[in-house]
Amino acid sequence: MTRLSVATTSVPGDLPGKLERAADAGFTGVEIHAPDLTGFAGTAKDIGHRAKELGLTIEALQPFHQFEGLSGRARQAAFARLDQKVKMACDLGAKTLLVGTTTHADATSDREAVIRDLGELAQKAGEAGIRAALLALPWAQHTKTELDALDLVSAVDSPHLGLALNSFFSLADGSQAARLRGISGARVFHVQLSDAPALDFDISHLKSHFGLLPGQGGLNLESFVRIIARAGYAGPWSLARVSASATDSRDSYARDGYRALVTLLDEVAQTEPAVPPPLPDLPKRVHATGFEFIEFAVDDDAKSDLTSTLSALAFRKERNHRSKSVELWRQGAVNIVVNSERKGFAADARAEHGPCVCDMGLRVRDASQTVKRALMLGAPSFSQPVGAGELDIPAIKGVGGSVVHFIDEKSDLHRVWDIEFDPVPKARAPQPAGLRRIDHVAQTMRYQEMQSWLTYYLSTFDMEKADVVDVIDPSGLIQSQALSSPEGEVRLNLNGAGERQTFAGAFLSKGFGAGVQHIAFATDDIFETSDQLQSAGFRRLPIAANYYDDLAVRFDLEEERVERLKAGNILYDRDGAGEYFQIYSTAFWAGFFFEIVERRGGYDGYGARNAPIRLAAQMQHMKESEDA
Repeated sequence: MTRLSVATTSVPGDLPGKLERAADAGFTGVEIHAPDLTGFAGTAKDIGHRAKELGLTIEALQPFHQFEGLSGRARQAAFARLDQKVKMACDLGAKTLLVGTTTHADATSDREAVIRDLGELAQKAGEAGIRAALLALPWAQHTKTELDALDLVSAVDSPHLGLALNSFFSLADGSQAARLRGISGARVFHVQLSDAPALDFDISHLKSHFGLLPGQGGLNLESFVRIIARAGYAGPWSLARVSASATDSRDSYARDGYRALVTLLDEVAQTEPAVPPPLPDLPKRVHATGFEFIEFAVDDDAKSDLTSTLSALAFRKERNHRSKSVELWRQGAVNIVVNSERKGFAADARAEHGPCVCDMGLRVRDASQTVKRALMLGAPSFSQPVGAGELDIPAIKGVGGSVVHFIDEKSDLHRVWDIEFDPVPKARAPQPAGLRRIDHVAQTMRYQEMQSWLTYYLSTFDMEKADVVDVIDPSGLIQSQALSSPEGEVRLNLNGAGERQTFAGAFLSKGFGAGVQHIAFATDDIFETSDQLQSAGFRRLPIAANYYDDLAVRFDLEEERVERLKAGNILYDRDGAGEYFQIYSTAFWAGFFFEIVERRGGYDGYGARNAPIRLAAQMQHMKESEDA
């Protein structure tokens, strides 16, 4: 059985509460952070007993620092602390004492003296029935790498002293996991998995700033796990970040950490026999092939705002639900569901958040397997009463309380519009504006929630993430993280906001929490679409004339083309041979808006250079609307 562990330093609450959160998330073990125990009113034996009741193994006690290479009274004090930590580990029932290489300024570099100290450490651990694992700290006084630590462990040559490895320490400076191939798995007692941005930096200067969950950063953790497993490592895989980062939510760490750890090990297990599957029968990550629908929860006034905007976008109301106040509006392959029911999930979402996107449907190959994976990774289930003639569409709750439904073609799910809805009488149909499909959906959340949403999507769906982009709002900073399925069928933008004065922050404040802030529709001809929208009375966001003066110079565009862009308030970006065009609606409700985009020549971004321009225009429009 794969042993999955998490450090209590990363989980909120008092120590008993930390244990309960870890067990509830699905972990089988914990690393006890010594200060958590120091602040606990009971005894170490109490915690050991409680962990056992919850089905948790205490894999390690940490940290123990400033031990080896000292002399005189400092050495006596170090050994007195060692005795106290060994007793604490025994009382807890911990398997391993985690020992960080010393950072003490007076520690000697005399190898024989250090080996002698570590030998006595191993002897005391063995006599107590535990093991000690030496973790090389990159900022240590002398022993900075795991290979340096391995040299010391090999010299001591005791079954009670081994290595602890931390992927952040091993990889964040740009090193490759391949250099660890010479390490015997029998020498490795404990492994901590932590991610970080893939940057070339000295991690000794940044140790307090990073420590992301697997998948959230850019380190090659799959290679790290594969090499250690092939070496014969059979111990726990643990999550122990260096510290909390500014964009981390401690409240969700246990749940998110479990998802991230299982996903990482499962991905490696599919191609590496040395790594057993962390969860038997876990379905593979889901390849979503498109957005089937987006559902809005509205009251009468909000419905009028939304349907007026949809009409101006040349959508047509095509169907009414047979028993509910629910309408289907359609153009191309875009299905917009307008739900004005006074009871049920949509009504509850509206009461909590105001008018909002409450649900989205994704097309997948197998809806039941999709839900099975999500539930096995801890996603909350979702169900609601199903009326006569209605389909029971598989669904889960997303982060933030939204719902995601799954539509496949293995059953009648893809026929939901024919089964549950009746066509409306054909009136004069508006001329379509060329909107083909949903290009991307942007969800806005607080900085602290952003990594949680990222882990939710990456662990459930087959998606790749782009680098985080800092977007300058006139009133602050927004972080944007783009995700997409392999062929770009489903694209998501996660936007983290802090200051309430920003446009995104105002959306969070007025909408009472995270949610979808804008939906982008794709067209094959932005200029034809723009002309049609003009005829339909579409209210687009005005863009400052200065933008187009700068655009002409930046991209060396022909005057005629610049004038055409300016006339349609169309934003433009170019990346190599790729081009990107954007039109925005004015915002309504609490800052929700639509976007129309065209991609040419393989452009794969989102017009990040235009984001400050758009945000400035939106803030100006919002101010003018409030003053009116």
